[in-house]
Amino acid sequence: MFETNIAVVGNVLTAPEWRRTTTNNQLVANFRIASTARRFDRDNNRWTDGDMLRIRVTAWRRLAEGVASSITVGDPVVVYGRIFTRDWVDDDNKHRVSYEMEAIAVGHDLARGRARFHRNKPAPNSTIEGADAEAVVRGEHTEPLPAGESPVEFGDGLPDGIEPTFLEVVAEIVDEVAETVTETGAEPVAPVPDRREPIAA
Repeated sequence: MFETNIAVVGNVLTAPEWRRTTTNNQLVANFRIASTARRFDRDNNRWTDGDMLRIRVTAWRRLAEGVASSITVGDPVVVYGRIFTRDWVDDDNKHRVSYEMEAIAVGHDLARGRARFHRNKPAPNSTIEGADAEAVVRGEHTEPLPAGESPVEFGDGLPDGIEPTFLEVVAEIVDEVAETVTETGAEPVAPVPDRREPIAA
């Protein structure tokens, strides 16, 4: 709910490394980036390096494939994703904290170079809408509710009768404005046309 999403601009420190999770058997690509602040030193009249942020980035699924085949050590990149800290205990039984980032998007920093984008080709048998496309929501399979179990049906909470047309709604608003002007005795800034009749050109 309270995730911290940021964009980090920096350079790749380590080449992407493929790993596999032990619980779900999913592939993930890890790499490290360093983002160094640049400050202008007025005393020496030149730019100098400031504080540095080194962070471990993880990329999943299709993003991991693109990262592993597109970036290498030293590449200037822009990484957008969720940042968090992970607490762990090392071999000497000391508590450690590492800063990690789960990437949502990774790209080259085109202010420092040029690149050409190659779109992934879909699988030969893939289709935009399959027979079971309606049964999957955000990757999870769903089942339709039985009749009578829907919390809300069409028309619940709406007033009875035929829904007014757009012109009827506008005409009602115009009539209310005209009545207000008549009751207060104020002069309208511009004549209020009757929207129920066509306006002369």
